[in-house]
Amino acid sequence: MDLRAWRRFRKNKGAVAGAVLVGFVVLIALFGPLLAPLPPNEQFADALDRVTGLPVGAGAKFLLGADQLGRDELSRILHGGQTSLAVALGATALAICTGLLVGLLAGYLGGPADTLSMRSIDILLSLPFLLVAIVVNRVIDSPSLFVLCGLLGGLSWMTLARITRAKTMQVRELEFVQAARAMGMSQTRIVLRHVLPNVVQPAIIIGTTLVAQMIVAESAMSFLGLGVRPPAATWGTMLSDGVTMLSYKPMLMYLPSTMIALTVFGFNLLGEGLRDALDPKV
Repeated sequence: MDLRAWRRFRKNKGAVAGAVLVGFVVLIALFGPLLAPLPPNEQFADALDRVTGLPVGAGAKFLLGADQLGRDELSRILHGGQTSLAVALGATALAICTGLLVGLLAGYLGGPADTLSMRSIDILLSLPFLLVAIVVNRVIDSPSLFVLCGLLGGLSWMTLARITRAKTMQVRELEFVQAARAMGMSQTRIVLRHVLPNVVQPAIIIGTTLVAQMIVAESAMSFLGLGVRPPAATWGTMLSDGVTMLSYKPMLMYLPSTMIALTVFGFNLLGEGLRDALDPKV
């Protein structure tokens, strides 16, 4: 980001707010497990009321109370943030790499490679994202972190590929690319040195908002019981667990849903701020 873009970004209050929210979530993901007061999966007998069997409220030992299984809610929130964000960032990284690769090859080579890539993307975009993710997840039946990252990332690269293709088709006709060809540079060197740096900007913007989409997708799958296996904590699984206690202790649902909402809101604000800063004509 050049100096002028940085100035535009700083003047955008929404972008700054998004950066603050994203920074807060990243800090939770990095240091949350170290700050967790108790083991996230350990069940404590004193976390449940002896008469009613309901989880206790906030107190000296359980700062945000406990869940229906007697586990510390604060510790699970802190650990769950790391898991949820790791899945989202891993899936986004895979989607960006795939989208850039397919878009660059289709836009630069053209011809049959372009036609085949675009028709395949049209077919994939016509499929309902969450439904396909659920079906594939059930077929694999092994929802580990790596499987979830691969599944979500493998279903999220198409839009970036189409934008990268369009940008690549513009860049490949510019004079400096034509000059590099005339000088005898290899196609690989031209793509990596001259084309890629000029088409990576949309990937940064789309990637930021894509993290928010991956957070929602992971939370939805975990809410449906198709995410990371219990007792591992994610915000989606905590939200699912909290729904069963909504009538007795709504905070069990409100806490993870608030963290999900703040994360999605922050990444969306940051993405819009980067778009306005990097492309002032928007």
